[in-house]
Order: sequence, then structure tokens, then C-alpha cells
Amino acid sequence: MEQTMIQPEWTKVAEVELVYKTTIKASERPKISSVKDSYKLLKELWNENTIEMQEEFKVLLLNRGNKVIGIYEASAGGITGTVADPRLILAAAIKSLSVSIILSHNHPSGNLKPSRADEELTQKIKIAASYHDIKVIDHIIITSEGYYSFADEGVL
Repeated sequence: MEQTMIQPEWTKVAEVELVYKTTIKASERPKISSVKDSYKLLKELWNENTIEMQEEFKVLLLNRGNKVIGIYEASAGGITGTVADPRLILAAAIKSLSVSIILSHNHPSGNLKPSRADEELTQKIKIAASYHDIKVIDHIIITSEGYYSFADEGVL
């Protein structure tokens, strides 16, 4: 006689699976050696038709050799702001086995000066990432005409 076990409701949970897939060879990944390298790559990633219209937040995910292993598009907002969730940013960094990350967002207004909210979010992500041995190398604000680097300005 076959016996059927009934599982209690509390044992039914979603399965979490960690997977890392890449189609880019390690030798073909862009290397970040300077803020200018970051800005050049980020500028290519941004849609030139919306950079002055809609604020977006993107994260460069880097390996130990400062090669880009991925780009996480954290959020897209409105004209004056976007909401980037530190938990999702860290989840992407952890899942991709990133050693360091570069935060970035655009200012549609063209103003390169970081807001108080920009500074607070940067510190929050930097502190949270440090608990996972992930380094926030920089936070770059980009516009169609230039950039502001938290690291270069000593704000990081």
C-alpha cells in the first residue's frame, strides 16, 4: 500500500536559482581604467533621444580585473528623478559575482551637480555593498555634454 504524504502549506516556497550566463568572451569585455572609460561606455549605453528627457539609473558590474561583466538597468523615471532600489542593485551585483560596481544616472536638465538625494543614495549603496565585499568605485552623473564623478570630486 502506497502512502501519500501531505505537505503543510508553510513548506511550499518559491525556488531560488542562481545562474550566470554570458555570451561575451572574457577577452572581449571592456576594461575600465579611468572615469573617461566609464563615461565613454555609459554614453554609448544611453539612448541619445531620451538622455535629456528621462532620468535613468544604470550600474556597471565589474570583475576583479575591472572588466565589465554586465550592465544592470536599475530604473527609469521621469523628468526630475528616478527611484533606484539598493536591494535590487546589490542583488544584481551579488548574482553576477561582481567585485566592484560603478553607479550612474543621467540628469535630463544638463546640470551636473549631484543632489542631496544622489549623495545619500550613493553612501547607502556603498555601505550596503561593503558588507558583501563589493566596492563602489564611482557614481557618475552624465549628461549629453559631460559628466560628474563622485570619485574624482572626493565625494565617494
